[in-house]
Amino acid sequence: MRNYLQLLSITLFFTSQINAQDNPQWLRYPSISPDGTTIAFTYKGDIYRVSKDGGVAQQLTFHKAHDYQVIWNKKGDSLAFASNRFGNFDIYVMNARGGRRLD
Repeated sequence: MRNYLQLLSITLFFTSQINAQDNPQWLRYPSISPDGTTIAFTYKGDIYRVSKDGGVAQQLTFHKAHDYQVIWNKKGDSLAFASNRFGNFDIYVMNARGGRRLD
């Protein structure tokens, strides 16, 4: 009986690890672009974007701080988000395709 329980717990552990890769549960604060073609969201404290049709998400922020609550501008070319990079949550603006914002 003890061996059976150990085997069951190992099986459940690996099954949950495989499922976690297919169905991530850390996706938060989705925001749809004004033209409805792209979704920006927070995943484990960074900002990502992905096509409305799915596919591989592009990571837009790479920072130890927690970035979240992304919002598109009306043209859909910039993203605003909150980040605690300097201790308190401030608002940052960046290019919606990644990299530096072009003014």
